[in-house]
Amino acid sequence: MKFTRRRALGAALLVPLEALAQTCGVVTPRQTEGPFFTPKSPQRKSLLEGGEKSRLVVTGTVLSAQCKPAANALLDFWHCDEAGEYDNRGYRYRGHQFADAQGRYRLETIVPAEYPGRTRHIHVKVQAPGKRILTTQIYFPGEPGNRRDGLYRPELEVKKQGPEASFDFVVEV
Repeated sequence: MKFTRRRALGAALLVPLEALAQTCGVVTPRQTEGPFFTPKSPQRKSLLEGGEKSRLVVTGTVLSAQCKPAANALLDFWHCDEAGEYDNRGYRYRGHQFADAQGRYRLETIVPAEYPGRTRHIHVKVQAPGKRILTTQIYFPGEPGNRRDGLYRPELEVKKQGPEASFDFVVEV
């Protein structure tokens, strides 16, 4: 009986490690920041401003290529609104936050609209303390615009279930 329990416990512990191992080893691909980056965004974990219909929670971990958490990593997010427009005068749908001691982050926002020539995406800058900034974009699975967007990369898709999505960033540390 003990052997079975240990075997079951061991299998249960392998599931998260196996999923994590698929992300580690390869630094998240870099992508253009595009023309709409605005420095000095406000620090906040929610980009929601009230009244949004399509809410989204994105969670994940910032890791090194050796699968170690990048504690206190900076994450700066920005994307367009429900009409496919970026706020270039203020900080609507823009903000930064810091990962916790285990490298975890949580962002509340919306699913951004497409805009001409681009599929739905969220821009992100990620930086482990004192290290090089990784600028990239994350995408949504199953979007018709993915096929026609020349910047889209399937390895940058979030894992999405309903109003929740996850994506782990791997950075140089």
